[in-house]
Amino acid sequence: MNTFLNVLLSGLLLGGIYALVSLGLNLIFGVVRIVNFAQGEFIMVAMYATYACFFFFGMSPYVAVFIIAPGMFLFGIIVQRLLLQPLRDEPLMQVFTTFGLLILMQNVVLAITRGEGKSVAVAASRTVIDLGIMKANAGRVIIFIVTAAIAGALLAFLRYSHAGKVIRAVIQDRDAARLMGINVELTYLLVFGLGAALAGVAGSLLAPIYTLQPQIGGNFILAAFAVVVLGGMGSVAGAYIGGLAVGIVESFAGYYVDPALKQAIWFLIFIAVLVVRPSGLFGRKGTEELGLRQH
Repeated sequence: MNTFLNVLLSGLLLGGIYALVSLGLNLIFGVVRIVNFAQGEFIMVAMYATYACFFFFGMSPYVAVFIIAPGMFLFGIIVQRLLLQPLRDEPLMQVFTTFGLLILMQNVVLAITRGEGKSVAVAASRTVIDLGIMKANAGRVIIFIVTAAIAGALLAFLRYSHAGKVIRAVIQDRDAARLMGINVELTYLLVFGLGAALAGVAGSLLAPIYTLQPQIGGNFILAAFAVVVLGGMGSVAGAYIGGLAVGIVESFAGYYVDPALKQAIWFLIFIAVLVVRPSGLFGRKGTEELGLRQH
């Protein structure tokens, strides 16, 4: 029983990481309808920015996040306005642009760091919380708590705020939203900025528990894409619950089946869910096609 509970806790904490990474990608994918291949690199840049704050100013990652997230918000707005918005009538070119941005960001960071691994050594990355029959890394527990808070705040924002209602209208039907006087392009800027800001939060919180390298974004983005499609495009609840589900499945598959097959197993579940429900577990039926028709 102790082993089972520890594996379950490990899966939940891993799922918290996947959910945190997926929330920003989910917003961009669900609203702007762009497969942002560079989202992992946004996280990577935020991790290195956190390292710079730590190394040069002695700033804790949990303080630096309040600088990194707004900075990434501005960066996301710039990317959307200068690179993606001019290609709004060429969705395939937008995808290629994000992929090109991925390569560019990786190589710039590689040139600056020479590929040397960096780490942000803070107490949370080494502290183990003893829960009696279970133990957990403090850094991962912090991520789990913050992710739950962000998911709840996003749900409240989308449901009750005027800007959130505008975003939901664009998710459901952007052409109808335009006819109702909604500035869709401005909504895209806001959402892409929010997605980048969430990547900034993820980068700051992940920096203490991972060794930084230019290719680290790829460690998260594959699972994040699966979580977004599994949970449903534009669904915050889907991204959160989907992330936890993927983490739990990966943890149990790695322990009870074969560590080499843990990702293959949750990809099989992912494919099975899509065969039964292409819009994802929490997505609206037909939204997987709506975005393609509206481009």
